[in-house]
Amino acid sequence: MVPTPIGNLEDITLRAIRVLKEVDFILAEDTRTSGKLLKHFEINTPMQSHHMHNEHRTVENIVRRIKSGETFALISDAGTPAISDPGFLLTRACVQEGVEVDCLPGATAFVPALVNSGFPNDKFVFEGFLPPKKGRQTRFKILAEETRTIIFYESPHKLLKTLTNFMEYFGEERLVSVSREITKMHEETIRGTAKEVLEFYTNKPPKGEIVIVVQGKA
Repeated sequence: MVPTPIGNLEDITLRAIRVLKEVDFILAEDTRTSGKLLKHFEINTPMQSHHMHNEHRTVENIVRRIKSGETFALISDAGTPAISDPGFLLTRACVQEGVEVDCLPGATAFVPALVNSGFPNDKFVFEGFLPPKKGRQTRFKILAEETRTIIFYESPHKLLKTLTNFMEYFGEERLVSVSREITKMHEETIRGTAKEVLEFYTNKPPKGEIVIVVQGKA
């Protein structure tokens, strides 16, 4: 399991480059996206597609090939595999079959967003992406009582809806930190109450990858 940069290519580790060069195959979420990364670091290892739409069908065969002696590295488009990306099913199957799994340390978006927020980070809850429709209200009702710092991933076109939901379920004065385009050229972090941050992004429509950090209930 090899983390890849979430923006700045300098965030890849020397160990990650070595592993990607040494394995027999690289499992990539999107071979076109990963192809640019591999070309940049002169990595010529063959790639195979492994994403949320085919992982249920391919896991068994991959585990069989590993047990026969082949080595694989799994990468996502950005960040650490299995964190809101494909990887869990393959890891679980390997563990169940007694196949060694090694996850390298590396880039992931929610850690710098959490640290940048200024909210308590000794205890936190990572929620990832919220349910799009079914179960969304139920989730918010549960999280409204959460006292630990809460972390979400969100897409730009849903940010305003989510901030509105925060006001409805957490209250207008709940403190929020929105980190956007982490490690990239237009990186920014906007902090304030849910109401203030909603007003900001209502006037300045957001773009890029977004991590939302919410202060827990007092």
